[in-house]
Amino acid sequence: MGRGRQKAKATRQAREIKYFSPQTDYSALERELSAAKGRRAERDDVHPEEDEYSDYADEYDDPTGER
Repeated sequence: MGRGRQKAKATRQAREIKYFSPQTDYSALERELSAAKGRRAERDDVHPEEDEYSDYADEYDDPTGER
């Protein structure tokens, strides 16, 4: 395929993608997003966010800077 035909095909495909508008089921999208939010809230309750180095804070906390 020559460069002209290749470019024309790429342009045609890009135009098809750009102007393609599928039917959106907003109620299904709302259910999916609300379910994801609920799962995230449950996960946050089970594992509260902590600093990943908080376990080492007491061990290495030396105000004088000496070990």
